Amino acid sequence: MTTNIKDWYKSGAPWIWLVAGAVSVSLLMVFGVLALTAARGLTYFWPATVVQLEYQTADGPAQRLVGEIQDSEEVPAARVTGAGVQLPDDSPAVVRHLLKTGNRDIFGSDFRWILQPFVVSREAPSDLVVIERREWGNFYGYLVSVKENGALVAEGDEAWSAFQTHAAATAELHQRIKQIEKDAIGDVNYAIEQLRLTTRGLELEGELTPAAQADIEQQHAVLSEEFAALERELNELYQEIERNSYVVETMDGRQVELPFSKVVRAFKPNSMSLLQKVGHYFEKLWEFVSDEPREANTEGGIFPAIFGTVLMVMLMSIIVTPLGVIAAVYLREYAKQGFITRLIRIAVNNLAGVPSIVYGLFGLGFFVYFLGGTLDQLFYPEALPAPTFGTGGIIWASLTLSILTLPVVIVATEEGLSRIPRAIREGSLALGATKAETLWRTVIPMASPAIMTGLILAVARAAGEVAPLMLVGVVKLAPSLPLDSNAPFLHLDRKFMHLGFHIYDVGFQSPNVEAARPLVYATALLLVVVIMVLNLAAITIRNHLREKYRNLES
Repeated sequence: MTTNIKDWYKSGAPWIWLVAGAVSVSLLMVFGVLALTAARGLTYFWPATVVQLEYQTADGPAQRLVGEIQDSEEVPAARVTGAGVQLPDDSPAVVRHLLKTGNRDIFGSDFRWILQPFVVSREAPSDLVVIERREWGNFYGYLVSVKENGALVAEGDEAWSAFQTHAAATAELHQRIKQIEKDAIGDVNYAIEQLRLTTRGLELEGELTPAAQADIEQQHAVLSEEFAALERELNELYQEIERNSYVVETMDGRQVELPFSKVVRAFKPNSMSLLQKVGHYFEKLWEFVSDEPREANTEGGIFPAIFGTVLMVMLMSIIVTPLGVIAAVYLREYAKQGFITRLIRIAVNNLAGVPSIVYGLFGLGFFVYFLGGTLDQLFYPEALPAPTFGTGGIIWASLTLSILTLPVVIVATEEGLSRIPRAIREGSLALGATKAETLWRTVIPMASPAIMTGLILAVARAAGEVAPLMLVGVVKLAPSLPLDSNAPFLHLDRKFMHLGFHIYDVGFQSPNVEAARPLVYATALLLVVVIMVLNLAAITIRNHLREKYRNLES
């Protein structure tokens, strides 16, 4: 028996099983984290049941509470009684619920903890309304009536259909206002600013002649007239959108009148069918990935963060790939293999272990202050002292992450070049090709799968970095995307939003932590999905290249 165990041990089978077990545990942990993130994040968009509770504490009057039960937990009874609350029994533990009551503009906060022993009754009335608003979070209560210009137009059973009609009309007005503010007025403001910079540039060059001044003033007058017309239209829309209101009843019996201008959508979750809930779910999910954030990033969507993350990673890939390949080709194919070359390889490997915040400081000092400041002095003197490239922007963030991920691409490319058989190089040279032609047409294409592997690793690291980006261009909320309809269309000097920083901001800097918590999980899951999509695209290209050059390697 002992001999069999020794033979089994010497065969190496225990190590195989040990490695297999470690891989299995790692995969279970990864899938467990993803499952937890998905469960906490994706359930946020489902229309939860809104309950009405009769709540009676031992030393207070009965209350009617309305809201969504967000979480439940069991806590020691001593923790509750220590806070001065008298429980109705001597149980060692008590269940408490986190109730989202909404109506923050009325009650001051939209979450409260309630104790299960004090819940006298619980029901889910079908006429309870949830109103998503642009400010102050959700409203929970009962719809009483609808008004136009202060005059009552619907109440009772007719109020709901009238409410939906006015809410849809308000949404259309908001779209028109958004189009005017962000597109039309934005274009006019951009043109006016360009005229100002042109005037300043001519002044600095001493070429601001009376004819040029008159031409600029004429263009400015046209733009000012266009701006005034847009402003008048905008004021009319704001007056129209503020005309109508609705009356609702809160959980404490008060009736309040609120404007339609703040309504995003309204629904009755307790009376919705399964099909209606599924439709609502996908509507909210689409809003999350396609809309802009609101309410201090705790409501709405995160499209600017998705756009900024993807654009930054693409720019980083375009910059780091040629630099890494050129450096690896030089070290492997041209540099004399000696002490200096070995020292450079050691330095490259050590750079891969430098903390990312150090790269952020380097990017801030070299790219932003030195290069950006120099560019401003040379090419944008008319804009000074306001910086153009001398402040954080997406180009500096991409360059910083390129330096951060450059060692990964260099090492992976060198490994790929070292695996190319020497006979292929010699055969190409024997057929009359130069060394440069051999590298460009034979060696580098065959090493392209390794290059793609380095790029995959670089993308995976760069997409999740946050610390260096906080110094070189990422912001909490970007007023405009780096890509728009104004020349030069791609504005590399603009600041941008990033999914990783958005997670940090919502999770740790939000004024309403409980409301922001589900969005942290949802955004984290989306960041993982974005990285997976980028990596899968690179893996597909790598596999295609590997199959293409497999016969040559053999």
